[in-house]
Amino acid sequence: MNFLNKTVLKGIVLMLLGMSTVPFLDVFAKLLSEDYSVMQVTWTRFFFHACWLIPIILWQQVQWKRVPESLGLQFMRGLMLTLATLFFFAAIKSNPIPNALTLLFISPLVVAILSPTLLGERFDLFIGAGVLLGFIGVVVVLQPTGDDFKPSLLLAVVAGVCYALYIIFTKKLSFKAPPVLTLFYSAAVGIAIMLPLALFSWKTPDMKGVLLGSAMGFFAAASHFFIIKAFEFASASELSPFNYFEIVGAIALSYIIFGYIPNLQAMIGLFVIMGSGLFVSWRVMKNNDGQAEDKEKLIEPL
Repeated sequence: MNFLNKTVLKGIVLMLLGMSTVPFLDVFAKLLSEDYSVMQVTWTRFFFHACWLIPIILWQQVQWKRVPESLGLQFMRGLMLTLATLFFFAAIKSNPIPNALTLLFISPLVVAILSPTLLGERFDLFIGAGVLLGFIGVVVVLQPTGDDFKPSLLLAVVAGVCYALYIIFTKKLSFKAPPVLTLFYSAAVGIAIMLPLALFSWKTPDMKGVLLGSAMGFFAAASHFFIIKAFEFASASELSPFNYFEIVGAIALSYIIFGYIPNLQAMIGLFVIMGSGLFVSWRVMKNNDGQAEDKEKLIEPL
């Protein structure tokens, strides 16, 4: 990785900006879940995300397409993102954001396991060892035999699996539409799927709820705008180590707003999962000669 390359540095700075804004989305979701159901909060996230994307689409003069390519895969991609968001928001409702986010980081490990079957990618002994180490980190974070074990934290593991499937469907798709339009398609799927569920537990939002929901959608759109721009200056292999910068903001905001300080066991598990995830991602890219790197920019953070 050439850190002295000014172009790559621009990409890294933009990626750091993107990853720094994602935790705000999660914080607003957690605050909203104190007064509204997780189903309604999830719908709100996609609704306001779409609202913020429309001005960007108009500003970029993107040509709208009534029917996107590979409609079935687009739907499955949006469905997996919606489920990942729903389960993750359910996890952070009653658990610290950093703990849930740490478990969400299992997604590269799950992708590595499923990729040989679903994408035809190679799986070798080194990847297997990295995956095994990562799941040891999951056990360390969950503390399943300890007094502090919370079953609701398992929802973050489910979110990680759904997010991995979302990544796989993203890699399977052949994208011809501009990235911002593809993001809009995903938001539209989330709106459609979550609306019936949200109506079952609907509570008319007050002004605070509207502002928090709008802010949540704004940070969802802003974070991915920075990520898309980052890939204009650097490759996936150069940017992937900085995906984990999100946890820094999550820990900082959780301390400032909720007074949460991660314990030693949680930090050990975090570093084990991060390290194994980085190693597995690097090994997969090496085995596949960096194929499909251009699609990494279309993967939305939670």
